[in-house]
This record gives sequence, C-alpha cells and structure tokens, in this order.
Amino acid sequence: MASDDGVLDWLHDSDPALQWKVERDLLDAPAAVWEATRARVAREGFGAQLLARQDPDGQWAGGAHFPADFDGNDPQPWTATSWSLMALREWGVDATALRPDTAGLLERHARWEYEDLPFWDGEVDACINSFTLASGAWLGADVSGIRDWFVEHRLPDGGWNCEWVEGSTRSSFHSTLNSVIGILDDEWRTGGTPALHDARRGAEEYLLERRLLFRLSTGEKHRWADHLGYPFRFRYSALRALDHFRAAALHDGTAPDPRLAEAIERVRATRDPDGTWHQAYPLEGHEWFAVDVPAGEPSRWLTFFALRVLRWWDAPA
Repeated sequence: MASDDGVLDWLHDSDPALQWKVERDLLDAPAAVWEATRARVAREGFGAQLLARQDPDGQWAGGAHFPADFDGNDPQPWTATSWSLMALREWGVDATALRPDTAGLLERHARWEYEDLPFWDGEVDACINSFTLASGAWLGADVSGIRDWFVEHRLPDGGWNCEWVEGSTRSSFHSTLNSVIGILDDEWRTGGTPALHDARRGAEEYLLERRLLFRLSTGEKHRWADHLGYPFRFRYSALRALDHFRAAALHDGTAPDPRLAEAIERVRATRDPDGTWHQAYPLEGHEWFAVDVPAGEPSRWLTFFALRVLRWWDAPA
C-alpha cells in the first residue's frame, strides 16, 4: 500500500460516507460521480444504520446529549441525539433522509440534560452549542439564539471555553476549535451573521497565534496536538484544526496562513511507512457501531483527512 495509488485505492474501497469525499477531494471525480455516491450514504452502510436508529420522537437513544438510560458512571456514550446528528451531517446525509420534520420533532420533544432547556435554544456549553448550531442550520431549525450566544460569550482573549460557567476566563483549544467549526458550518449553509463571522475570524486568530500547537504563555506543546484519532467528535488535534482552516480558507477565499506551517509538518511527520496514518488511541464510550479501526491500525478516515490537508497546503498558490 506504500504507493500513493495504492493508498487512494484503499481509501476509495470504503463506506459511502467516506468514499464520496475521497472522490471529490482526492480523486477529482466529476460532480455527478461523487454526488451519486453521497446519495448512497442514506441507503447503505453507516448512514443507513444510523438513520434506522432514530426514535419516532426525532431523538436517538431517548436523550439530547446523553442516552435516556445513562447513569453517569461510564464514559461518555456517543449514541444520543447531538452526536448522531453530528455524524449524519458530517457524512453528507441530506436532511430530507431523516424523519419528516426532525427539526420540529426535536423542538417539541428534546430537552438538554442541563436545566431541561429546549434543544434548539442550546445550553451553556460552547461545544454542545456549536454542534447544535451546525445541526440546526442543516435541518432548517431556528438557531438565531445560539448565533447571538456565541457573540455574547466570546472571551477577551479571543475564543471560548466550555468551563466559562464555572468561572474560567481563558479560552480553550478544544472549545474554540469546536466553536469555529460549528460557526463556519452555519455560515456555509445559511450565510450566518456579520457579527458571528467576525467572532469566528477572531477566534481563528486565537488558534493561529498559538500555531495550533503551543500554549501562548509558556510555549509548551500540547501533548494531544499530534495524537490523532477518529471519530473526532469533540477532541482537538492539529489535524482537525488544519482541516477547519482548509475549509475556512476555501469559504473565505483566502490563502493558507503561514502560521499553520509547523502543524502541517507535525501531521506530515506522523505518516507511517505504508503511506497511512494510524488510529492513536482507543475510543472509549458506547457507540451504535464502529466507524473506524482500533488503536494502532491504519485509519482510512485519518489518512483521508491528512492527505486532503496536505494536498491543499502543497498546492501551487
């Protein structure tokens, strides 16, 4: 598999949820080809399996962020509504493939575990709000309150921190990346708002000042910055951050920022001799079904994201 062609063939021999992305972003297939593959996601493989698990009330596993039967003693499960919506959206499933009026069903039936707040109003956690903003934009829900929330709760140093409600005044790599990803998704689908666009660009500057890798105060490299795993879900990594900056540059019509260079080289250096990137950590927490490999094995998803980012970075200006 060491040849580039061998790696691309291996990537293409995958679930439709990944296959259409490979066709579009690495193989330069005509739109008719990758769009036909993307349409299969709702009927085959991961997408069809997850769609089949949607409850009649629009939720998954009977809960907003946690399953209805979660007792708090085990690791975070990944089966509830917010995580399931995230996966389907990121796999490219069309909103019409979900139960009719899923947005309305969730408005009527889903409440956050935090203070029983209405689903589309969001809650106090920046990461949860970013997932909900993007999912609401995808499903056509009214998420105007969450757009305002992000503008109002941005911290003085430029980003967000899910622990602000507990008194934190410094932004978090994790919370800030999740936030800008959700905001960009909303911008791409709906146009967003000028204030939220400015907030996103300012928060991206927070990450760029740290070159995606280092604490600004001490220069210490975050230990998880080049520790790669998929599904990303809420986790920060240089690869996931680079994938966001690629999407943001394409959306905004800007060139790659030179401050990304060191993070790019970190990703490049983690490539294995066979031309792939491997899953770096075991994935804890109950999930509906596995979508990637155990720790230590070559990961199609990570290899795809890494090759896509490097292709963007290495392209002629």
